[in-house]
Amino acid sequence: MANHAPVGHEKIETSNFLMIVLVLLTVSVGGLVEIVPLFFQRSTTQPLENVQPYTPLQLAGRDVYIREGCVGCHSQMVRPFRSETLRYGSYSKAGEFVYDRPFLWGSKRTGPDLQRVGGKYSDEWHRIHLINPRDLVPESNMPAYAWLERGMIDPADMAPKMRTLRRLGVPYSDEQIDKAGDEVKGKTELDAVVAYLQVLGTAVK
Repeated sequence: MANHAPVGHEKIETSNFLMIVLVLLTVSVGGLVEIVPLFFQRSTTQPLENVQPYTPLQLAGRDVYIREGCVGCHSQMVRPFRSETLRYGSYSKAGEFVYDRPFLWGSKRTGPDLQRVGGKYSDEWHRIHLINPRDLVPESNMPAYAWLERGMIDPADMAPKMRTLRRLGVPYSDEQIDKAGDEVKGKTELDAVVAYLQVLGTAVK
């Protein structure tokens, strides 16, 4: 049988380079079609009515939460399924996350989702739970974070963080930035994490 030059699909399927280029092109175009419109859709770019930027103490707590890898075990995204809304509360809305940099939605739930944890427990409950989770939940496999009680928030860190977030669209005023250091003075990392946890999901009734 005489050899013939590949044509059509055969040409694509027998060329690694051509296949890679076309796959990347297809994925890129598909991704752009899905993602770009979201930047112009009001429901995904405007905050919900009660959503406010994080206070300096909450912002510091969020940074500690990220540093300690909490997002590796706790998601912050209640999906719109009955099983989830019954357990965690109202499903998450895009407008809740407008001021979040970075997003902490996560996908792993070694521990429960925390998107609606704000106000569910007292500050003291959270403090005890973070210092030693098994004092409150004997079967918990969550690590203890006792050192957070000894770590102090550095007031000098807050203004630069808030200025950076303002460049990214978070509407902090000059007055808020100037007062940020005073608001966290004398506060521990434990205070900050509790403040952050207590605001999660509270913008949605």
